Amino acid sequence: MSDEVSGKMDVPVVNTLDEPVSETIMRDVRLVGSKLKVVLAPKNTSDETLQALRDWDLWGPLMVCLTLSIMLSMTAPTNQSAMVFTSVFVVVWVGAAVVTINAQLLGSTISFFQSICVLGYCVFPLVIATIACFLTRVVSSHVAIRLVFVGIGFIWSTRASVVFMSQLVPPKKKALTVYPVLLFYIFISWMILIQ
Repeated sequence: MSDEVSGKMDVPVVNTLDEPVSETIMRDVRLVGSKLKVVLAPKNTSDETLQALRDWDLWGPLMVCLTLSIMLSMTAPTNQSAMVFTSVFVVVWVGAAVVTINAQLLGSTISFFQSICVLGYCVFPLVIATIACFLTRVVSSHVAIRLVFVGIGFIWSTRASVVFMSQLVPPKKKALTVYPVLLFYIFISWMILIQ
């Protein structure tokens, strides 16, 4: 098979049908890791940021959402753990869909799945805050410590989302796009705080 597409384009063809499953999984894991790096250190005008938006996937957001749901259900009372898991899972996906639809209605140039991908990956700092709260609970269960961790996670998640979303909405409508993002992360942060 040819390594390049014939014609005027010089785009290499990637043949993944013959590769082992382990290579496919590792490629996807590296892709998720690179997107998490972009979320952890968002830059205002980076080509890397825009590339991460164009190449959307739902594996990373699914793993982030599952991790958050599992962590919060582990700290819930035994008879409520399934309800907590389900609630967190639904809140993350439905909330991201509502924020996405709002951005679409306000004239965003981002596609539906790109926005879901960005919002899902940007929950990752709140997952880190949840893990930190879970680990510090062994030493101290003081609310102020959890408030600090969740506050930092909230600011981090919101900033990363705003960096992504603000690049793709009309300047006059940025506030209307950012407000639901704030509400989305406030609600998730509140769920983490009451764990």
